[in-house]
Amino acid sequence: MKKKIIGRIIAGVLLALLVLLTVAGNYLVSFAIGRKDGANMSVAPASTTSQESRDEVSANTKVIREQRDKWLADTEQEVVEITSQDGFTLQGDLFAGEEGGHRWLLAVHGYTGQRSDMYNIASYYGLRGYHVLAPDMRSHGHSEGRYIGMGWLDRKDLLLWIDYIISRDAEAQIILHGVSMGGAAVMMTSGEELPPQVKGIVEDCGYTSVWDIFSDELSYLFHLPDFPVLYAASLFSKLRAGYSFGEASALRQVAKSKVPILFIHGSEDNFVHTEMVYKLYDACSAPKDLLVVEGAGHGQSYAKDPKLYFDTVFAFLEKECF
Repeated sequence: MKKKIIGRIIAGVLLALLVLLTVAGNYLVSFAIGRKDGANMSVAPASTTSQESRDEVSANTKVIREQRDKWLADTEQEVVEITSQDGFTLQGDLFAGEEGGHRWLLAVHGYTGQRSDMYNIASYYGLRGYHVLAPDMRSHGHSEGRYIGMGWLDRKDLLLWIDYIISRDAEAQIILHGVSMGGAAVMMTSGEELPPQVKGIVEDCGYTSVWDIFSDELSYLFHLPDFPVLYAASLFSKLRAGYSFGEASALRQVAKSKVPILFIHGSEDNFVHTEMVYKLYDACSAPKDLLVVEGAGHGQSYAKDPKLYFDTVFAFLEKECF
């Protein structure tokens, strides 16, 4: 009788734990990758950059926005759409470049962002005569989708956007440039079979894998270790969104890349920790270069030192890609 009681207690505890993990895992999936329309959710820690650095970023951003606005006003724009492999309508902005030119930028925004977030960076390409395609990633902006792809689902969408560009210009010479989740997305795309029209990739502050970034966030936001909640969440992500956190690895993808990659990161990035870029750079098997912008926080590198940033970008592209 005593053994039966103990057995029932153990079974009850195990069932309670299973229910708890199911609830917690599903909650984290909804919290982390559920669509965020209208949400005002901050998941990044407070920046640790210096006041001097923040002042430089603010002043430079003002100048960059003026350049952006003039470029937008002077450039022909078209709203374009494609359909993802799983049936979602994805939308983007196409900006015409130099007439007769074949250089293209595919500009990829970050987590819970939208395509206009990339206009600042895109203006530098546009002023050099590039055609620019800036899409809303799935489950962002005007693109459909139920779950955020964190770069992994987006890599397949980017392949379709690449095909779209080639359908418009068979001689296209395409550069992918992504920031944060967009940086992870272009790295994850780099490991796929790419058409010869894709000439190079610029990734800015992308993470090594979805598991790694969510592990950091689980610790920062909820003060929890990976086991067992992150394992449960990864399983439910696979069931609900179609990918697990562990398989969504930029680190493994850049190891397969045949396309040149420029890695950029801020030295004071305490969200996607700067140490990640060194691991990614070391893993990359393709022609590569690395720029760490001193004093820059997450996603701030181009605004912290625009001259260094874009001189490095375009020198790399000319040397390795064209």
